[in-house]
Amino acid sequence: MIQDKFRLHTPGPTPIPPRVQQAMNQPMIGHRDPDCSRLVRDLSLRMGLVFGTQEPVLLMTGSGTSALEAAAANTLSAGDEAVVVVTGAFGDRFAKILQAHQITLHRLDIPWGEACQPEQLRSFLQERPKAKAVFLTYCETSTGVLNPIPELSQVIHSHSDALVIVDGVSCIGAVPSRMDVWGVDILVTGSQKALMLPPGMAFTAVSPRAWEAIDKNPHPRFYLDLRNYKNSLEKDTTPYTPAVTLLRGLEAVLDMLEEEGWEKVIHRHKLMKEMTRAGTRALGLDLMTSDDVASPTVTSIWGSDKWSSEDLRKALRQLSVRVAGGQQHLKGKIFRIGHMGYCDPLDVLTVLSALELALKNIGVPVEAGAGIQAAEEVFHRVSHPDYRPA
Repeated sequence: MIQDKFRLHTPGPTPIPPRVQQAMNQPMIGHRDPDCSRLVRDLSLRMGLVFGTQEPVLLMTGSGTSALEAAAANTLSAGDEAVVVVTGAFGDRFAKILQAHQITLHRLDIPWGEACQPEQLRSFLQERPKAKAVFLTYCETSTGVLNPIPELSQVIHSHSDALVIVDGVSCIGAVPSRMDVWGVDILVTGSQKALMLPPGMAFTAVSPRAWEAIDKNPHPRFYLDLRNYKNSLEKDTTPYTPAVTLLRGLEAVLDMLEEEGWEKVIHRHKLMKEMTRAGTRALGLDLMTSDDVASPTVTSIWGSDKWSSEDLRKALRQLSVRVAGGQQHLKGKIFRIGHMGYCDPLDVLTVLSALELALKNIGVPVEAGAGIQAAEEVFHRVSHPDYRPA
C-alpha cells in the first residue's frame, strides 16, 4: 500500500476536500483585519442556513466540547436542575459537564443503540417540573443513533418551561436542521465532522429565550461567556483570537455545500447510510441500531464472540482504511464506519470492499462481492427517477 494514502472513515475527524485545504493555505491575515471581519460577518450569516435559524451563529475556537460546556455554563448555575437524555457516550459527556458545574442532574438513561422516544421524555419531565433545561444529543456518535429532536423538543415545550439544548456535533451539515421551527434554544456543532474541516472550531446558535436566561444567569464564566461572542459579533469580530485558517476553510466548505444544494446534501447522506447498512447486512454482520433511528453520518456494527472488532479494525488499517472502535463499555465490541462530509457513494463501495477483505483476513467466511452487490442495488434503486424517499 502507498504509505501516505489511506481512507478515513471515522465519525470525526473526517476527510478535508482539496478545495478546502487550498483555502486554508492562503496567506495569513490578522484577526482584527477588515478581511477577517468580513469573514466573521459573512460566515455567521451563512451558518444560519446550516442551523436553520435567523439568529446569528457564534464562531468559537475550540472543540465541540467547548460549545457543549458553554451551553451549560451560560444557562445554569450551581444547584439548578436539569435533565440530560443519555443515549450513549456523548449524552454521558453532557451529564459530566453538568456535574462539573454542580448542576442538579436528572439522567434519563436510554439503552445504548436506541433513540429516546417522546413518551419516555414526557413521563420523565412530568416528574421533574423544576428542570430549567433539557440536554439532548441529535446524533449519538458512539452508537449511530439519530434522536427525534423535533418531537422531543415539542414534548419539552408542551410540559415545561425548560430550555431545549442540543448537541448536533456529529450531524449538523448532513441532516435536516430547523432550529427555529423546532423550538431549539441552543444548538451547537463542531468543525471536524460533516463540515469537512480540521478540529478546532465550534459553532453555537442561541434563541432569544435562551439569551434571556443567559443574561440573568450569575454563574461565572470567561472564555466561554457567550455574551462576549454575541457582543463582538455585532462588531464583526470575535472576543478572542479565532482560528483564522479554519475561517478560510469554512468559507470554502459553505461554497461547496451551497453549490451542491441542501436537499442533495441530505439525500447523499441518507443514500450512504442505506448503502452501508445494506452492505454490512449482506456480509452477515449485525447492526447496532434499527433502521428507523439510524444516523445518516455513522453506522455502528457489532463484532462477534468468534472474532474481535479490534482485530477487524487492525486488518482494515493494513488495507489503508481507518474506522473507529467502540467507546466505554462498547470498546472491543463494535466498530463504527463514518460516512459524512467529503464522502460519496463510491467511497462507501470502497470501504465495503475493504471490509470484505479484512473479514477474510481474520478468518471470517464471507461471500465475495455480497456487500458491494447489496450496496449497489441500493444505489441503483435510490438513483432511479421514480424513487421517492420515505
